[in-house]
Amino acid sequence: MYVHVRHPGQNEGEVPSVLFLSEYPEPRQAVLSEVFGLPLLPVPVHYHPEYEINLVMNTYGERIVGDSIEVFKDIDLVMIGPNLSHKWCGKVVEGNHVITIQFSESFLYLPILNKRLFAPIKKLLNDSKQGVCFSRDAQLKIKDKIIELTRLQGFQTALAFFSLLYDLAISDRYTLVSNKYDTRDTVLASKSRRIAKVCSYVEAHFTESIVLSDVAELVGMSDSAFSHFFKSKTNTTFIDYVNSLRIAKACQLLSDTNQTVSEICYSSGFNNMSNFIRMFKKKKQYTPNEYRSFMSQILLKY
Repeated sequence: MYVHVRHPGQNEGEVPSVLFLSEYPEPRQAVLSEVFGLPLLPVPVHYHPEYEINLVMNTYGERIVGDSIEVFKDIDLVMIGPNLSHKWCGKVVEGNHVITIQFSESFLYLPILNKRLFAPIKKLLNDSKQGVCFSRDAQLKIKDKIIELTRLQGFQTALAFFSLLYDLAISDRYTLVSNKYDTRDTVLASKSRRIAKVCSYVEAHFTESIVLSDVAELVGMSDSAFSHFFKSKTNTTFIDYVNSLRIAKACQLLSDTNQTVSEICYSSGFNNMSNFIRMFKKKKQYTPNEYRSFMSQILLKY
């Protein structure tokens, strides 16, 4: 993976400085860019295969990440995973300052990240697939390190980059997006073969009736033992896990297809409309029709 930096004042066409180099699993480029006094990302809502860390300073506006729209002011620090739609809409304010770091998805599969020391960074990368926003205390603490990163070159940049990821990984943060649910993240976090087997089963059968006792038997446990085990490994109940997965699938269908709400209800594994609408509103604070309208308005407005 090639990691580059474009320094303030450097023209777009100039070749940026190389920060550090890795060839695993294939050569990829990552870019760090710094912008002053320009509109924030003058492009529509978009996505790309790279991870992105975005630090926005001295301006205000709205941030769109997936199905999340939040107002920001003065400072904003967010990390976004691969293929997650996003856009910042900010005012051109004198002294506004934006630093964006992008790096390849292959970074997650570097062998060094399998070491226990790097576990917090690996979890951060997985969490970022749903978009994460950092607390104000973390933003104020970390912004100077990101600014300093733009001024470094060579091996020192590699060290500073890993240090930055670790600082982000141990900082207070919250998830932005609730319309994505990746069972691989649950498996990685649990570090359990039994959980992996359960998640694989649920992913394959979420459109069907899933009975807790059948799943418990699948991993050779009693119902009560399995319920306790699943909660201890995933920090959620099995029933809530299944419902969250089904609602996430429904969100994707509402956003990406023209299927009716009734069709989506059954395609997502719910067996009646009233239960589907009740659960959807509990998770999303919108009815399915309201959510579809909301996502359409995001695309039209931004």
